[in-house]
Amino acid sequence: MTIEEIIDPGRKAGETISDLKKKAIILPSWDALNKEYDQKQHPVYTDPNYTDKTKKGKTERMTRITLGWQKLAVKRMAELLFGIDVLRVYNDHGQEDEKEAAKIMEAIYTKNRINSRNIERGRWLYASCEVMTLWYAQEQETNYAGFKSQIKLRCKSFSPFSDRGRYGERLYPLFDEFDDMIALSIEYTRQEDGMAISYFETYTADTHIRWRTSGASAEEELRETYDLGKIPAIYAHRGEPIWEDQSDNVKELEWALSRNGNYIRKNSRPTWVVAADGNIDFGGEAPGENESRNVLHYPEGAKYGYATWPQAIDSLKYQAQEIKNNFFMQLQLPDMSMDNMKSTPMSGEARKMVFIDCQMKVKDESGLWLEAFDRETNVVKAFMKMMYPERADAIDRLEVEHRITPYQIRDEGEKFQNLSMATNGKPFMSQRTAIKEAGYVDDPDEEMEQINAEGMADIMEPSL
Repeated sequence: MTIEEIIDPGRKAGETISDLKKKAIILPSWDALNKEYDQKQHPVYTDPNYTDKTKKGKTERMTRITLGWQKLAVKRMAELLFGIDVLRVYNDHGQEDEKEAAKIMEAIYTKNRINSRNIERGRWLYASCEVMTLWYAQEQETNYAGFKSQIKLRCKSFSPFSDRGRYGERLYPLFDEFDDMIALSIEYTRQEDGMAISYFETYTADTHIRWRTSGASAEEELRETYDLGKIPAIYAHRGEPIWEDQSDNVKELEWALSRNGNYIRKNSRPTWVVAADGNIDFGGEAPGENESRNVLHYPEGAKYGYATWPQAIDSLKYQAQEIKNNFFMQLQLPDMSMDNMKSTPMSGEARKMVFIDCQMKVKDESGLWLEAFDRETNVVKAFMKMMYPERADAIDRLEVEHRITPYQIRDEGEKFQNLSMATNGKPFMSQRTAIKEAGYVDDPDEEMEQINAEGMADIMEPSL
């Protein structure tokens, strides 16, 4: 069935939505993943057999120690990928109209805060296994890089993952027999007048439809067409969360630490032990588990002293350290905690080597993102041709390359020294190329002109 047949206005809404929900890819549900991601949903908190005990009106609190390593792995992966902003390199072929198109595109990305959005999308993907970003136009006069437009371009991301108090969305990509996406749908819930209203929206290459469900059946409330030629959104997915199969190990350590916490609370108080043949008055010890010590009365001549608890703390520390090391090693993520970094004295060069494993991890993950960024660029180009139809040819010719730089401890000065030594002190890069590769300016040619102008000003300035 073609997408035109699926979204035919003559079909019942329920049948159309059912066909659009046919998800060819199998991903874990966010409801299941959230039980691993959220520390408060770990078994040490939710196990019905591990509850506080009440005896004679007094409640004995059970120790619950959780480890948020899944959440840390999500943040760490997003930071490794996008801690250094993604660099967009524009090949304008030296044409002035393409340079202007590049300036407009960069301004669109900048105004949509694409760098912070990349970190957000990274966290959402690695936690919930899927994310989408919708680009849409608003009729509003705006200015991009000094070029006026009557259309403002904006974007918004969606994911089952929700960490800002909003309802998580459910995404439904629909592919044809050639694995080309022909529709992308979003299902979400919003509160309206105290009622939860369900919405289902679908985007194709030329149509946007929205259904609203407030009762037993869905009703179509919006159908609009556009001449974009492609779905105005990008979609990325991953088969498993970034913490992969490490949750069971984390849960095992949480149980071990929590059980040990119970033992410590019960046995860590100093205890007086009295050895005497006579009767001892034992009524003076302080009650409760939270008192600082036990106090016992003893007769003259009795033997007494502190009794210490022979806790096997070394074995617990060994188990905890091994599980922690295995977690970061298996996921190829660096343990960059302050305690770990300061406890291991290293030279600057040695610390760079520590990041080799995670740089390889970023290389593995970057393919997914580079593909998504290329698709996103094509979507932005399609909108740009609507916003600036007189520049359509230049926009089509413009080539954009995305470069992901893994976060690392870098010493560019050392790199340049090595390159200079390799060329025996001769220039190994033109000034324009250096300015372009540095990525600090949007237009290398304009920067070169400014440098030359400043140089001429210095020459003409009379020396004092």
